[in-house]
Amino acid sequence: MQDIVIQAEGLSKRYQRQRASSYRTLRDSLAETLRHPWHLFARRGPGREWFWALREVSFEVRAGEVLGVIGRNGAGKTTLLKILSRITRPTAGRVWVRGRVGSLLEIGTGFHPELTGRENIYLSGVLLGMKRREVAARFDRIVEFSGVGPFLETPLKHFSAGMQTRLAFAVAAHLEPEILLVDEVLAVGDLEFQQRCLGKMSEVAQGGRTVLFVSHHMNQIRHLCSRCLWLDNGQLRADGATQAVVAAYESSALNLTAPPAAPRGCEVVGWELADSRSPHTLDHAGPVIIRFSAWLTEPIARGTLRLQLTDALGRVIWHVDWRFTGLPAGPCIFSLKLAHLPLRPGPYGWRAAMFDGGRWSDTQSLTPPLVVALPPIAFALGEFHSVLDLPFELEACPVPAEAIPRDHSSCS
Repeated sequence: MQDIVIQAEGLSKRYQRQRASSYRTLRDSLAETLRHPWHLFARRGPGREWFWALREVSFEVRAGEVLGVIGRNGAGKTTLLKILSRITRPTAGRVWVRGRVGSLLEIGTGFHPELTGRENIYLSGVLLGMKRREVAARFDRIVEFSGVGPFLETPLKHFSAGMQTRLAFAVAAHLEPEILLVDEVLAVGDLEFQQRCLGKMSEVAQGGRTVLFVSHHMNQIRHLCSRCLWLDNGQLRADGATQAVVAAYESSALNLTAPPAAPRGCEVVGWELADSRSPHTLDHAGPVIIRFSAWLTEPIARGTLRLQLTDALGRVIWHVDWRFTGLPAGPCIFSLKLAHLPLRPGPYGWRAAMFDGGRWSDTQSLTPPLVVALPPIAFALGEFHSVLDLPFELEACPVPAEAIPRDHSSCS
């Protein structure tokens, strides 16, 4: 179809991996040659094996689409982008790419370390098939975005990793390729630079160009991408709407199939959402009912249930100690009802403990974790600043300067 700009059919890439071999001195090698001279004519390697970085990957990308690519380290994400950038060739399969491709895959890719920043900007334009005057028309915007103006006449080899990344992204985004490929290399930049890059990629996408974005920050993927590919051990495990694919990936990465711990006393042993399509994936902000399964080895006349909700770093973001009375021995269900649970998308954890009237049980980290699969409300980098994803409205109104010290009332 006319609006398809990338079409991959059965893409596979095989690499040779060399196994470690024992160290041999020159004397050992000469002695071996004298004992077995015919080995000189034998074709034998030091122990090599093959592995597939990509295996039978097929997909299509349409013009103007923003496609996220996710997966664990070694899943094949960078290999895929290198094939699309024509840096490497597939071992099997075919790929069609229609349009000029700008890529930011590794620090320094497409740059020459001996050339200055200025010279590398023009070199990148030539490699993209642009004329010198076309690059010159965008030169000032590239320098302003990158922030490396004072170092333009310095050879690139003297740039820090962050400076090289700034310049490389500025060049890739401002030379206006029809297709922009961006790898996790953005993680090298500081927070302010990452935010500017995400804003620029949104601007590129809104201009009708195509973006493929690899990232381990799932909230960035959720905010920027409408569709997502999930690569797992070189194979395409899922291709679909971002919210669903990211939720499935986070569930898999957190090992949601882990069995609950065997009860050892009066303690909480499991949990589930009572009103969600998935028992451990939250797809709405509320109201929410969460059921906690407990096992009581003896009756409890007066006890306390402690629940803690933690973020991905293990920090407690909500805590409650709830007192209860008159529960018999055996299984029990505690139902927690929350009017709202406005969390940012991502993984969270539950911790629980129980006081039976005489002692506290050990605090249990319940499995599986809670995965929040809500569409993000606020800006993409909010995950670095806060946990809650609250709907909000802001209003500004000018007031006379003399009113500030005396009157802090809100605007009417």
